[in-house]
Amino acid sequence: MDATQRRRIVGILIVATVTLVIVTADLAIGGRADPQPLRAAATLLDGSWRFRTGDDPRWASATWDDSGWETVELTAPPGSHDGDVGLPDYVGGWMAHGHPGYHGYAWYRRAVTVPAGSASWDILGPTLVEDGYELYWNGQLLGGSGRLGPHPRLVGTRPLRFALPADAAGTRGVLAIRAYMLPGSGGSADGGGLHTAPFLAPRPVSDALHRAQWQRTIAGYIADAVEPLAMLALIGLALGYGARSSRKGFLVFACIALALTAARRSNNAIVAWTDLQSLTTYGWLASVMWVPTFAAWVLAWNRWCLPPWRSVDVAAVVLAVAGIIGALTPSATWTSVCRLGSLALFVVLAARIVRSGSMRTLALATLVSIMATLFGSELLDPLGVPGIWFPFGIGVARTQYLYVIVIPLLAILIERTLGPKEAPLERPGNARAA
Repeated sequence: MDATQRRRIVGILIVATVTLVIVTADLAIGGRADPQPLRAAATLLDGSWRFRTGDDPRWASATWDDSGWETVELTAPPGSHDGDVGLPDYVGGWMAHGHPGYHGYAWYRRAVTVPAGSASWDILGPTLVEDGYELYWNGQLLGGSGRLGPHPRLVGTRPLRFALPADAAGTRGVLAIRAYMLPGSGGSADGGGLHTAPFLAPRPVSDALHRAQWQRTIAGYIADAVEPLAMLALIGLALGYGARSSRKGFLVFACIALALTAARRSNNAIVAWTDLQSLTTYGWLASVMWVPTFAAWVLAWNRWCLPPWRSVDVAAVVLAVAGIIGALTPSATWTSVCRLGSLALFVVLAARIVRSGSMRTLALATLVSIMATLFGSELLDPLGVPGIWFPFGIGVARTQYLYVIVIPLLAILIERTLGPKEAPLERPGNARAA
């Protein structure tokens, strides 16, 4: 390793460290509890709500008699949060309240008294709903998450704010929420409908509380935005210097695997922060994209030790076909065949690196780290390694921690494959006479 490579590797480590510090700071900011003065000035609309499965637009009306409806409790236990982002005030959905396995429409209703005064009032929508909702005040639609109706288009729930009518202050009205859960979505025993209660807040308290909610939501998916950008930077490194690499075949398929992984990870942030992608599309991509990613990594590492084994290439393609069948059918058997078969191929490739691979220690450490990201359920779950941690109160997935290791290792590995830059050939006619 020459001095130029050492400088670039030091640069990689510095950039990785600075990025880690920035992401950690964002987690710390987003994980802070809502400022107590804001919570004191706002009203969390928890407690008892009227609830009914089914769908009827008349149920939005303030005059509708809901006395025969059942009652659900939206008061969260102290310190409760969801198991993904860490959103506070988490409660179980309708499946935990007597409706296991139910998918479709349901309505929530309750009376709300808006304090008198000159302030303008907002409703901060529930920050976690399976899967979409519309919010009504005295029968008037204020807005919602996603598009409900005959052909629903559901998107990720994010912090939303709805202005109450100007004459709402000093009145008592009915807040109604029409919720919808996609068929086949969610498999937990407490799924379905509202998992957090909305807030009633005056401005500018609602503005500040809404910002705090967004800080938490951004922090919950910041790693899913930053790590794909780092993967794209790795692709740029490989493409920019690939001509000098001693492992060109490895870089080609590694770039494909990184691009697929970046797309898959960034989808989490896209769905959480925007409505650009529907939950249906997100779910379909999540069920399919892992298959070509597995195959691309196998094909890449099969080209680390030269020459590549044709049998491994063929096996990777066959297993990818099995994985696609398992994803589209869907079939747990075909999915297991793909996953376990791919794991076996990775073990074979790791053994080959141990026996005859170049840069053995670095390559093996990188390969094992990638295996841990791909096969967490097979390799880490049996060891009791949690799938998610909550530093600063924000959920960070096990895979996201592993990519903190994988990305710098892979960057250093790519750098180590690069040969010295060739000097331009001097034309004979321009040669200086001796």
